[in-house]
Amino acid sequence: MSHPKYAFFEGKIVSIEKAKVDIRTNSLQYGNAVFEGIRSYWNKAKSKSYVFKMEDHYKRFIESANILMIKIKHSIPELCDITLDLLKKENYTEDAYIRPYAYNSGLSIGPKLIKNPQDIFIYSIPLGDYLDTSKPISVCTSSWTRISDNSIPPRAKIAGSYVNAALQKTEALLNGFDEAIVLTSNGQHVSEGSAMNIFMVKNNVLITPPITDDILEGITRNAIIEIAKNELDIDVKDRPIDRTELYTADELFFCGTGAQISPIGSVDKRTIAEGKMGKITKKLQDLYFTIVKNESDKYSNWCTEV
Repeated sequence: MSHPKYAFFEGKIVSIEKAKVDIRTNSLQYGNAVFEGIRSYWNKAKSKSYVFKMEDHYKRFIESANILMIKIKHSIPELCDITLDLLKKENYTEDAYIRPYAYNSGLSIGPKLIKNPQDIFIYSIPLGDYLDTSKPISVCTSSWTRISDNSIPPRAKIAGSYVNAALQKTEALLNGFDEAIVLTSNGQHVSEGSAMNIFMVKNNVLITPPITDDILEGITRNAIIEIAKNELDIDVKDRPIDRTELYTADELFFCGTGAQISPIGSVDKRTIAEGKMGKITKKLQDLYFTIVKNESDKYSNWCTEV
């Protein structure tokens, strides 16, 4: 039987076939649920899997749930233990993706956040590259802007808000691009990709939009900032980025749990750095893939052995 074989559902690990929700479930009707995306990496040399920054992901999971007034009954250590138990049963010998999901599990009609039963489930799937990390991708500036914090907070991974990302990604694909870059809700600055953060290199400075520009506060984003400062000794700034700054960038790349580190070769048909992966992007990518597989003692505390 292929993966996944199991899920944590209604308080226990069950076979994936038994992890089913009613079609009347409130969060299915209205999108009032939150989720996380966590990766585990298979280290072939050690014959072990490692989960990357699991505690940080569950901290954000609980913060997202708090915004939607969803009470998660489990502590961060308990969520980590459940995840490890689940992965041990799956016994992956490849990279995988873990999806925790907190939702209004009641069957009532109405888009409200209160007076509704709530629950969580967790499952995992095998996952390689979400985007091709081996070569630069082509992107466009989406005509769909990012939703604002005062509409549906982008800093929370809210299920319903990913319609916004789906519109952006689909528009890009239909127009022959690999991905989309999204502007802030007022259209003034660069926010992020459809479902990943963005970095720009200009004059040997690494620049990324601030958390106040309608971005998800990325776990990978934070890791990249720390790695760049500690290992490459380059200046890192979070500041607003104008759309046309992208056209004159020395390097561009996306980052995220799914995207990992994905170089960008062109924006709106403007070639970036001769369309090749930049030197800083390559160094960060090499370091990142070493770290997530727990091949760096310095960052071993970022990895949890399954």
